Amino acid sequence: MKAITQDRYGPPEALRFEEIEKPLAADGDVLVRVRAAGVNPLDWHFMRGAPYVGRVGMGGLSGPKPRIRGVDVAGTVEAVGKGVKRWSPGDDVFGWCAGAFAEYASAPEDHFVAKPARMTYEEAAAVPVAAVTALQGLRNVGKLQSGQRVLINGAAGGVGTFAVQIAKTFGAEVTGVCSSRNVDLVKSLGADQVIDYAQQNFTKSGERYDLILDNAGSQSLSALRRVLTAGGTLVYNSGASMGRMAGAMLLSRTGRKVFTFLAKLNHDDLVVIRDLIESGKLRSVIDRTYPLSEAGAAIAYLEAGHVRGKVIVTV
Repeated sequence: MKAITQDRYGPPEALRFEEIEKPLAADGDVLVRVRAAGVNPLDWHFMRGAPYVGRVGMGGLSGPKPRIRGVDVAGTVEAVGKGVKRWSPGDDVFGWCAGAFAEYASAPEDHFVAKPARMTYEEAAAVPVAAVTALQGLRNVGKLQSGQRVLINGAAGGVGTFAVQIAKTFGAEVTGVCSSRNVDLVKSLGADQVIDYAQQNFTKSGERYDLILDNAGSQSLSALRRVLTAGGTLVYNSGASMGRMAGAMLLSRTGRKVFTFLAKLNHDDLVVIRDLIESGKLRSVIDRTYPLSEAGAAIAYLEAGHVRGKVIVTV
C-alpha cells in the first residue's frame, strides 16, 4: 500500500511517499480502507520532533514511532480481526488510529463509530481530535453550564469551530474571537457575538466571561484575568507554554481557575460527537484538501497558521 512514512525528525521533506506492507487486522482490531485523514498540530509536532523534550513520548530521540503520521481517519471497513463484534466489512466508520496517512490503517474496534450518512469522508475525518478536544475542554475541564458566558479565542480554527457549536448546545452565550475574514464563518456556527481581533482587543472591552477556552495563546495571563468573572475559569488548549504555567498557578490563587489539558480520545465521547452531528447541531469546516502524496504540504500549511477549520488529506 502507499503511505507517508518518516524515519527522522525534520521539515516536510523528511516525509516519504512510498510503498509499504499492508497491515493486517489483529485480534480485536479493524482494518480500514482510508478515504480521508485529518491533519492536526500533533502531526507537525511529531514531524519536527518539537518540542525537543517531548521526543521521548514521540518514540525516540532520532525519529518518531509509529513511522506513519496521521490520527484522524474516515473510511470503509476492509477486514476485522478475531473477536470484533461492532463492525463488518463494508461499514463506513470514522475515528482515530496510529498511521492514518496511508491507504489502509488498523486500530482497535472501539476507536471507531459509524459515519453518519449525511457526512462525506472528508467531513468525518475532520472530527475526532478537534471535536473531542473542544468537548472535553468545555465540559470536563471548563465545567460549562447553561446560561454562562463563554469566550472562544481562536474560534475559526479546528478546535474553535467545534467549540463554538458545542458551547451553544450547552445553552451558553458564546463570543468568538477570530480574524476579519472569519467573522461571517463564526457567526454562521452560532456565535452570539464575534470579535475581530484586528479591530478590537477583547481583553480591553470591559466584558466579563465565566469561561474562556483559549486556542490561540495570543493574550497574556494578566490580560485574560481582566475579562474573567470572579470564580471564572480559563482553559488553555494544550498550547500553553511552561512559562505560563507559573502564572497560571498565581492566577488560580485569586479565585480564578486556570487549566491546561490534553484531550484523551475515547469511544464514548466520539459517540456524543456523532450524535450531535446526526441531530444537525454540529458540522465540520474544511479549509483545504490535499492528496495523500502531498501530506507534507498539508502539514506545512497547518503549521503556518490561520487555517479555517480543518485541513484534510484525501486517499
